[in-house]
Parts: sequence; C-alpha cells; structure tokens
Amino acid sequence: MRVSSEVLSVSESPGRAPVSFVAFILSLASNAAVHFGDLPDPMTNQRRELDLDAAAQLIEIIAMLEEKTRGNLAAEERQLVDQVLFELRMRFVDAKKQQSPIIQP
Repeated sequence: MRVSSEVLSVSESPGRAPVSFVAFILSLASNAAVHFGDLPDPMTNQRRELDLDAAAQLIEIIAMLEEKTRGNLAAEERQLVDQVLFELRMRFVDAKKQQSPIIQP
C-alpha cells in the first residue's frame, strides 16, 4: 500500500500534534464522552442526547485495541488504556441505570 506524500505532509504540519497511541485512545474516549452527553460536540459546540449504542461501540473499539496490543505497549500506555476502559465502562453503567427506573410498574 502506498501512502501519498500529501497524506504524510498533512500529518507533519506545523502546529499539529504528533499522532500517538495515547492521543488516539484519548480521542476515542473524548468521542465516547460526546455520546454520553458529557462533552459538547466539537462540530456544533452543543451537547448531544445520550447515545448509549455509539458510546458502547467506542468502548468496544478501545477494548479491541487493548486486546490486540497486549504485550506491545509501554507501561504508561497500558495503564492509560486500562484506566480509560474502566472509567468508560463505569460511565456506561451509570448512564444505563439512569435510563431505566429501578422499579418498573
């Protein structure tokens, strides 16, 4: 697979943060936070309605990355992935609880 020079030049633009595994994981976590309604959508600067399906998909993607990179990450990267997964899973449980009442008629 050939990567064009235009693609390389965009990723190496001045002022653009370098692409890293940590930045990628944090980007996925931020997107999940948008779907939980915790952060505003970066395109509209408005908070979205809760979208548990989209948040769950992002959690699954991070879990898949954790599985596929197991044994190949630096300690700090592994710790970050573990922490992000834990926090997002707990947030999902909280959001799911808020969606359905404890006592149903």
